[in-house]
Amino acid sequence: MRLRGVWRDRLPEQRRGLLVTALALIVAITAVDIGIGTSVHLGPLLVIAPTLTAAFAGPRLTALVGALAEVSLVIIAIFHGGLTTTNHVAQLIALAVLSALVVFVCYVRERHARELSRLRSVAETAQRVLLRPPPRRIGPLRVAWLYLAAEDEAQIGGDLLAVARADHPCTRVLIGDVRGHGLASVGEASVAMSAFREGAHRYPSLPELATAVEESICRNLDEAADTAHDAGEHFITAIMIDIPDQGPQAEMLNCGHPPPLLIRGDQVSALNSRRPAPPLGLRALCVLNDRTDRFALEPGDMLLLYTDGVIEARSPTGAFYPLAERVASFPASSPDALLHHIHRDLLAHTGEQLTDDAAFLIIERTPSHHLHRPLLASHADGRTRPQPAGRHGLAR
Repeated sequence: MRLRGVWRDRLPEQRRGLLVTALALIVAITAVDIGIGTSVHLGPLLVIAPTLTAAFAGPRLTALVGALAEVSLVIIAIFHGGLTTTNHVAQLIALAVLSALVVFVCYVRERHARELSRLRSVAETAQRVLLRPPPRRIGPLRVAWLYLAAEDEAQIGGDLLAVARADHPCTRVLIGDVRGHGLASVGEASVAMSAFREGAHRYPSLPELATAVEESICRNLDEAADTAHDAGEHFITAIMIDIPDQGPQAEMLNCGHPPPLLIRGDQVSALNSRRPAPPLGLRALCVLNDRTDRFALEPGDMLLLYTDGVIEARSPTGAFYPLAERVASFPASSPDALLHHIHRDLLAHTGEQLTDDAAFLIIERTPSHHLHRPLLASHADGRTRPQPAGRHGLAR
């Protein structure tokens, strides 16, 4: 009954086949050894069964298969002169020792796997709390996002994104990129996101919000940054956007970050800032109050924000990823659909090998009568074509 429970509950179908193979090896080796007589000794080969089992099962099942192999060797010994012969005693001891070693290695491996699983679970929970995934719908906006961390087993690195509601009412958006990448830059990203979320509802203008974030970063940078391993400059390129619930006019403050893409019908254009501010964290170059740009975000328009890990992603031949051109070739039926196309295409372009963190945030303004409806495509699929990067839609 115990073996049946292990068989049904813990072993997937493929691993059940491997277990059957291990048991079949025991039967086959035993039968052949008994059949060919005492001229050839195949009993030592029985150690293959517990070794094979250890590759896909835990220590209990491995020990059970090792015990079956030991019983089979006893049967062979009975047919070939008895258990008291020196050769058979040596074989039994050797098989028992080797099986015990295999079980021990399997136990250590499983214990380490459990510890790693617990640590990974804690890390994933901490990363989710830090990143706080944006809601799929906020105010009149539909939101889709994707985070690709270059660090193995990580869900967050040096890129940051956040969406928050302000009191006026409007939605405020942040996307940024810490100098460097991977887990070493998580501390700086957390400072920026925390300051943004805290100040998003307090400050009436984007420059005031950016100044507050700048001051928080400079104040906490020494504690948050990994200065022990990276003594160079520490700063964050970022874009902050203010999207009012009423009216198409939105406001952007660009702090040295790649420009977002505005997708309107069959057109894709870059929203280049006329007067970008310096990156966050450089106190000597403070953000001034006249560095914002205005642009129109009409119902049905989509805004694609991204980090430089996207446009600097290289193919195996060294070619950069042409984001604007690729976005123009995808049907933009909804933020989720567009994000799916970009994600798949980016991995295909790089051969699924990212050397830097990459983040996407796609925002669509929905018509007023869709504000409280379920997530549905608000307009038909359309093919888009690229336009030269310019200042389309921006106004002072």
